[in-house]
Amino acid sequence: MTHSMSDHTAEQPATPGDPEGIDPSVLDELTRLRDSIDNIDAAVVHMLAERFKCTQQVGHLKAAHRLPPADPAREARQITRLRQLAESAKLDPGFAEKLLNFVIAEVIRHHETIARSDNGPNGPNGPNGPKGPEGAPR
Repeated sequence: MTHSMSDHTAEQPATPGDPEGIDPSVLDELTRLRDSIDNIDAAVVHMLAERFKCTQQVGHLKAAHRLPPADPAREARQITRLRQLAESAKLDPGFAEKLLNFVIAEVIRHHETIARSDNGPNGPNGPNGPKGPEGAPR
């Protein structure tokens, strides 16, 4: 008995990325769910951008007042708080902590960069900057 090409493909399961042979209602649901995921991803990126706008302001404030870029006590409080929020949201607290630690590391890196630029010799708070020594106006 010989099989035509169409007979052969009809017996094979659909491969990932190949919608042929998948029930159209399943494809519709998959598309709907993926569209929701894409919208959530966009919202997460926009929320992170807003968060980093605030932390940039914190970085400039810390630099202007010669405060350290990192605040371990606040970071510990934030981790505890985020773990509790994750638990109540039925999200793995360990994952939430890892995510926050990643964000905190990036914030500290930004704060260090801001401190170098704001307090460098020619930065606004540096000795050759517009405010001169100790941030006093020249």
